[in-house]
Amino acid sequence: MQGLRRCSNDVVQLDLSSTVTTTNTSSTSLSIDVEESVEAKIQRLITEHPVIIFTRSSCCMCHVMKKLLATIGVNPTVIELDDHDGPAAASNLRNRAPAVFIGGACVGGLESLVALHVSGHLVPKLVQVGALWV
Repeated sequence: MQGLRRCSNDVVQLDLSSTVTTTNTSSTSLSIDVEESVEAKIQRLITEHPVIIFTRSSCCMCHVMKKLLATIGVNPTVIELDDHDGPAAASNLRNRAPAVFIGGACVGGLESLVALHVSGHLVPKLVQVGALWV
């Protein structure tokens, strides 16, 4: 399987610089069309999943973001971006990691996610997009 590699049960590593074949995983369907541009791949992943986090494996803030969501009871789709040079769109995401998208909208990084949680708006937003049942 090129470009898409399952690192653990909840983390998928995505190499956006190579051509990738259509792939399905056991718990989450992550399909990538060979003809898709990098921007289209990223946008499709964002719209297909209620909560998706773009991370780097070496980033401590990414780990904290994943733990915060797990503590609330959300199992986000986690995409770990390789740290090598790649297309500009992937490079922009790597530079902004962690980046969380909820319901297709960019929430931002860890600080924005924590602010949303502290203000009491995170849980209702997660319920609204179907990522959390209360």
